[in-house]
Amino acid sequence: MREFFEKTFHLTASRTTIRTEVLAGVTTFMTMSYIIFVQPAVLSTTGMDFGAVLAATCIVSAIGCLLMAFLANYPIAVAPAMGHNFFFAFTVVAAMHHPWQLALGAVFISGVLFLLMSMWGVREALVHAIPDSLKRGIAVGIGLLITLVGLEWSGFLAANPATLVTLGDLHHPAVWTSGAGILVTSILLVRRIRGAVLAGILTSTVLGLVFGIVRFHGIVSAPPSLAPIAFKLDVIGALKLGLVSVIFTFFFLDLFDSIGSLIGIAEQGGFMRNGELPRARQALLADAIGTSVAGLLGNSPVVSYIESAAGVAEGGRTGLANVVTAVLMLAGLFFAPLAQMIGEGYKNPAGLTLYPTVAPALIVIGAFMMRNVSRIAWDDPLEYIPAFITIAFIPFTFSITDGIAFGFIAYVLLSVISGRYRKLHWLMVVFTVLFVIRYAAL
Repeated sequence: MREFFEKTFHLTASRTTIRTEVLAGVTTFMTMSYIIFVQPAVLSTTGMDFGAVLAATCIVSAIGCLLMAFLANYPIAVAPAMGHNFFFAFTVVAAMHHPWQLALGAVFISGVLFLLMSMWGVREALVHAIPDSLKRGIAVGIGLLITLVGLEWSGFLAANPATLVTLGDLHHPAVWTSGAGILVTSILLVRRIRGAVLAGILTSTVLGLVFGIVRFHGIVSAPPSLAPIAFKLDVIGALKLGLVSVIFTFFFLDLFDSIGSLIGIAEQGGFMRNGELPRARQALLADAIGTSVAGLLGNSPVVSYIESAAGVAEGGRTGLANVVTAVLMLAGLFFAPLAQMIGEGYKNPAGLTLYPTVAPALIVIGAFMMRNVSRIAWDDPLEYIPAFITIAFIPFTFSITDGIAFGFIAYVLLSVISGRYRKLHWLMVVFTVLFVIRYAAL
């Protein structure tokens, strides 16, 4: 078995071990397990069966993780994306009044487009076309976004009509629970002890049980059936209704969220080589196939998950970590009550849903990703201004896509004005024009 892992995932060349990869895979799963229950909660608002969506989420995520493991050999998990699921449920179905079957058809069509672009290398070329300053800015911006989400989920931040956000109620048990997780993680990191992030999650979970904000639901349950939603997509109907804008939006969101997450994690994990991501085409192909499968089985588009940064921080360097995450995703079918204990949200007295057991990991991951800021060329305004815009817009607009868009626009505009347009890759220009058209249309 050890020889198989070595031959398949090149553990020695990647300076890692089976134990480290297993720990990384478990850590990634723990930080992203919330999607198993958040996803069906969102999509069930369209009339889709809750249990069937839960099963589809586990299966689609496992397939995506395995594709990433064996095609690209990266420890970058793949699962249904937050944001895409809201667009699916609350825009396409609720606002536009299309049945969920048509929405699934649009997801499948966009997945096929992703697949064709990945096979032709267009998406890979785009990753290589992005200037290093923007790549690093994207990584830092995503880190700040993760931190913002973690602070909100922990209860450390609360909404304020005057300032948008303010300090939360520090006396609430959710804050104590998250704070303890952050403290344990930080102490172990300072002492350079492996498993720090996972230990923080487990600490928060135990305290959550003590304070009564984490509920024990049991251990095992029968896997839900996929039958109510699997292969119920309406591709012909989506084409007949001309859902071009819907298909394009799914395509657009998936394209840039995946690229943003891939670059952010690759920068953190040291996977980049001379400003380029090796095996980028295979990584994007895994995402494309996963989205197509999601449409078939009954789910919204999948992307490379930024929560994988937790596993990378624990030393994950190969696809073996993803295999572990995939197995745990499938185990979620049978141990759904146990997995729910980690990923389940808790409603505070104000009615806001908090995730105090996952929040500590997100906050610490944000700190990990901030190190990329030192690698931006701060002596060149053409490089650092677009990077700064990207860094600022990702968390403040709560959108990776918008952050990338304004960074692209700023970079191309400043390059043209300064007369340094010859260094621009043509794909940067093309997508900048598309971004401008998108915002002009809005």
